[in-house]
Amino acid sequence: MTGTDPYVPGHGDASYSVAHYDLDLGYNVASNRLDGEATLTCHAPEPVASFALDLYSLRVAKVWVDEKPARFTHRASRVVVRPGSRVSGGFTVRVRYAGPPRPVRSKVLGDAGWEELDDGVIVASQPHGAPSWFPCNDRPDDKASYAVSIAVAPPYHVAFSGELASTSRRGSAVAWSFTQDAPMATYLATVQIGRYAVREQEGTDVPMRVVAPTDLDGPAYDASFGRQPEMMAFFVDRFGPYPFASYTAVVTDDDLEIPLESQSLSTFGRNFASAEWDSVRLVAHELAHQWFGNAVTLAAWKDIWLHEGFACYAEWLWSEESGLRSTDEWARHHHARLAKLPQDLLLGDPGPELMFDDRVYKRGALTLHALRLEVGDEVFFDILRSWVADHTGGSISSGTFIAHCAAATGRPLDALFDAWLYARSLPPLTA
Repeated sequence: MTGTDPYVPGHGDASYSVAHYDLDLGYNVASNRLDGEATLTCHAPEPVASFALDLYSLRVAKVWVDEKPARFTHRASRVVVRPGSRVSGGFTVRVRYAGPPRPVRSKVLGDAGWEELDDGVIVASQPHGAPSWFPCNDRPDDKASYAVSIAVAPPYHVAFSGELASTSRRGSAVAWSFTQDAPMATYLATVQIGRYAVREQEGTDVPMRVVAPTDLDGPAYDASFGRQPEMMAFFVDRFGPYPFASYTAVVTDDDLEIPLESQSLSTFGRNFASAEWDSVRLVAHELAHQWFGNAVTLAAWKDIWLHEGFACYAEWLWSEESGLRSTDEWARHHHARLAKLPQDLLLGDPGPELMFDDRVYKRGALTLHALRLEVGDEVFFDILRSWVADHTGGSISSGTFIAHCAAATGRPLDALFDAWLYARSLPPLTA
């Protein structure tokens, strides 16, 4: 049980899948104490005598399989469960656990997961942080629906990557209950806790809101988060219908180095409330991830360009739509920059050390621009829309995208993709 993806070793178990997570949580902000009970609805295609859950730092008190107590061992971030007899087909796993959550640490990938703010919590799980707060089968190709209830003290607002179903009193706390019916990878599930107010946004058919401190306002806010409805309308036109029930942007009172991606919700520090292009582009970038990365999700981390390259290209599209630099100008600008950098990146399999290298983002976007130059605007945007329509809720690979493009154009495009994805030298951009 060494894991399912070499980029994130020790995570995931291919012997079973999870169809649904039901999480009942209580959290004390002051003491950073999480008490939880998780019920996983699972399926094993073949009989298994044992299976692994991913859970980091938190202590497991008891495990049940099909409501019968099960033996388990918990070492590092792996909980190996041994039911009384082999399980196959559908079964449930219930885990009671507690403790102070903290980020999952990795020398190569850095820290990810549950993290305390000055007064609240952010959860940034990409790519390996989900086990910091709930037991899971932590692989990007294992998508599930979610029901999450989390009880916190009344001053705090809770946001989750799903739809708010209800709030209710639970002793001295308030329990916030959410659902996410669209299939979601574990790393895209998030909880955000802070002293926030909710601002509903108008100007689009998709329900949109900003969850932020009450004093976050003014021209800088209007120029960034205030333009999200315009971005949504534009991306719907270019990429097809928005794939989830609503969209939430959480803005923490703390500054953050980078925004955080999750399904139907993105998280920013208040430093991104700015009219500067480097802030505005990232607001557009995270929104674009809802189509590319969240609705349509990689099956293996080596194909990360299918997320980041597409979201980066969306930045360039929004720049042109906003009357700033055109998409082609951005492409040629970044092509010239990449040409001066070391030619040691293999975009189709960059390795865990380089999976979040800026060259993955920019060369990924350039790959799309090269495709657009090859097939023309009409066919290109048809490809993007049909890509999302055909694969929403699913897990994909570079090979899936290459085959999709060939089917959409009626001709093979292997030479183009081989040059951009599987050769290290930077190909030229055609006129």
